[in-house]
Amino acid sequence: MAFNDDSFIREVNEELRSDQMKGVWRRFGRYIVVVAILIVVGTAGKVLYDYWDDNRSSGTGDQFLAAMKLADENKNDEALAALDKLEKEGHGAYPVLARMRAATVQVQKGDAAAAIAAFNEIGKDNAVPAAVRDAAKMRAGWLLIENGTYEQVSAAVEEMAVPGNAFRHSAREALGLAAYKAGNMAQARQWFQSIVNDTDSPRNVANRAHMMLDLITASGKAPAAQG
Repeated sequence: MAFNDDSFIREVNEELRSDQMKGVWRRFGRYIVVVAILIVVGTAGKVLYDYWDDNRSSGTGDQFLAAMKLADENKNDEALAALDKLEKEGHGAYPVLARMRAATVQVQKGDAAAAIAAFNEIGKDNAVPAAVRDAAKMRAGWLLIENGTYEQVSAAVEEMAVPGNAFRHSAREALGLAAYKAGNMAQARQWFQSIVNDTDSPRNVANRAHMMLDLITASGKAPAAQG
């Protein structure tokens, strides 16, 4: 869907001047979450691609690609069946990749609860490489913004919201949005401010954090940051 960033920001500023916080979130909240999720998916996808690339010599590679094609064609049940077989019978990296892809297919089917459960299970499996476990936790955390509580999001991703963690920017943004959605503006401000204060934050993430800080300030429900 085409979206004009200048128009979006201009409309948000108009909402701010009208002090219509609820209206802003109702109109733009889902867009903010979706854009951020796409970034998380891209980051997780890079991790998974590298993992797959290191193991692509396996004879199950063609089966995995065929299952992905079914998913891309929205043949979800067929894709899940193929991925389940790969999880049980595949070699090398493919069983793990099949689990991750199957969870994503559950999202496509609209079964967020099943997807969250699957990603959480992968995130807790010590047999899975750490980078893939973190990617799974992040996917669960972002799904929980709309389908869970702040506490659930925190349990999924807060351990990654620390300096040096590759997923810290996405984790902080997820926590900030979850706190904002829960009405905890002080907590939301802390997370968005931590993004702004991190000089390594990607520009698009930092820009969204600035916008959310403006929304929080306009709400009058959290004190402005000092210093």
